[in-house]
Amino acid sequence: ETITLTCEVQEGGETTEWWYEWRGPSTPTQWTHNNDVTFRVSESSSGDYMCKSRRRDDSYSSTEWSEAFTLSGSILSKPTVTLQPSWTQIYSGETVTVRCEIQGGEGAQWTYEWRAAKLNTPPTSNEYRIIRATESDSGGYSCRGRRDYFFSEWSDIITLTVLYKPCPVLTVSPSWLSPGASVTLNCEVEHPSAGWSFYWYKAVPDLSQKSSSYELLPDGNGTANNSYIIHGQTHTAGYVCGAGRGDPEYHTDHSQPKFVWSAGQFDSVYPLNKPILCQLFSPKFSWYFFIVVNIFINLQCMRLSDFLHVIVMFLLCHTVQ
Repeated sequence: ETITLTCEVQEGGETTEWWYEWRGPSTPTQWTHNNDVTFRVSESSSGDYMCKSRRRDDSYSSTEWSEAFTLSGSILSKPTVTLQPSWTQIYSGETVTVRCEIQGGEGAQWTYEWRAAKLNTPPTSNEYRIIRATESDSGGYSCRGRRDYFFSEWSDIITLTVLYKPCPVLTVSPSWLSPGASVTLNCEVEHPSAGWSFYWYKAVPDLSQKSSSYELLPDGNGTANNSYIIHGQTHTAGYVCGAGRGDPEYHTDHSQPKFVWSAGQFDSVYPLNKPILCQLFSPKFSWYFFIVVNIFINLQCMRLSDFLHVIVMFLLCHTVQ
């Protein structure tokens, strides 16, 4: 960084032409007509600076030396931009703090300047807090510090990316089991190492609303592990998962429900009870039903896994009456 020192003569008259002499580590050693001097700040430029002046047409008299200006030319460290939490990829709605840190600058009176994608008025604090991030907050962030008359270098740029809210994917293994066996649920979220906690629910049908609510499973409230084991399952049932991270905690949407099919009793995974389901699979209706299912598959309106679930339910209704 550079600094400019200016020597001014008060009440000297606007038409008077002045010459100037400087005293200091980084100034000229002879008289000059320039009333300012510019030099690069370094450790060798530290010291006291003074100036005096004389009229051009009078080489025998001059003013007194000015009061000394003391320059501390220590080299300022290059700052570092950090994120708290430290994730460079966050999701829409999350909160993150961008911080400017200068090594060895503790206790000094710093002001800060920011370069950022969204900052119209750069804050003078060493922290910039982004609350409920949006896609427009994506971009590069850098900072520099200022102390007295000197600026540090600009920090390296740290790039922040704001993504859409993730939707976890739930898998179950096995999806078909004998009554009393164990089943493992796995919940996958983008960037699994980024501090997620996992939440596990059972889908409970609400027949009056023709929908399902979610009932938290035992010890399923914020597990560090992305897998959950259900022991001794005897009913066909549906499950969902979710994830959260940060403080305050940011939550994903719920996953799509996944079903575990058991040869035991139905647990009413749909807002229809077993007699109604089995009536649909009775010989009187089954041929019509499978024709409709076949049409849905040909139109790509039904996934193969859903079709297999229909077959399982058909077999259950004919073997477990």
